[in-house]
Amino acid sequence: MVRIITDSAADFEPDELLDKNIVCIPMKINFGGEEYTENINLTKTQFYEMLESGDDFPKTSQPAPYDFEKILEGAKSAGDDAVIITISSALSGTYQNACLVKNMLEYDNCYIVDGLSATAGQRVLVEHAVKMRDEGKSAVEISEEITKLRSRVEIYACIDTLEYLYKGGRISHTSYTVGSFVNIKPMITVSREGRVEVPAKALSMRKGIKNICARLEKVKPDKNYPVYLVYSHNRKNAELLAEAMRGAGYKIDDSQLVNIGATIGAHIGTNACGVIYISQE
Repeated sequence: MVRIITDSAADFEPDELLDKNIVCIPMKINFGGEEYTENINLTKTQFYEMLESGDDFPKTSQPAPYDFEKILEGAKSAGDDAVIITISSALSGTYQNACLVKNMLEYDNCYIVDGLSATAGQRVLVEHAVKMRDEGKSAVEISEEITKLRSRVEIYACIDTLEYLYKGGRISHTSYTVGSFVNIKPMITVSREGRVEVPAKALSMRKGIKNICARLEKVKPDKNYPVYLVYSHNRKNAELLAEAMRGAGYKIDDSQLVNIGATIGAHIGTNACGVIYISQE
């Protein structure tokens, strides 16, 4: 048996994890000295309500080595192989901790892939790994395929402010200053190295959505993989994006709208929306 393991930055809902037989190791979120565990004692709705009502800046932390150790010891003892797909190592130490535990346990049949992505970008990689597992592919085959596929993940989003990315240390002071004019809506992407970049700006969320649609025309999605529309708390923006994409000929239904969880939400705040997909080769 091949166990597919990821972290909560992939933004699966708890029932989806059960349905797809995915093991998820949750991230930690700290609000004003109180530590919460994503999807355990902190739902997405609760997180955003706390973010909007509180003055404290949330801090995220990766799963500890012990969190991986519990899962990997059980998999190794059962004689199972494992494929772990993590949030980008440029955004979190999750990948490094997973590698540390694998080596400590001398678990040769555990294969760890740095997703170089997050939220639905990470999710689409995990879902493809699940598909391959269900087709009877080996852990080696899955990890090799996911490692190739990750370079084709496209993330393009419009956010309300760069404040959270800057405070969380995800962008430089220069990027923050350039992108923080009044009413400017920064466009963000994730580079092939898994880092957050600010390639453009829009004068409003509607113009940001227009920019996202233009991006889709330049870098077209591969129809063999799902297209996801992501949003942070405010679903209305994702629905506006869905409407614009339908007008451009894309078939979008509610199952493709993904609410961003606390791990990434802590760094982008509310009101963001974007598109995530696998590009054509």
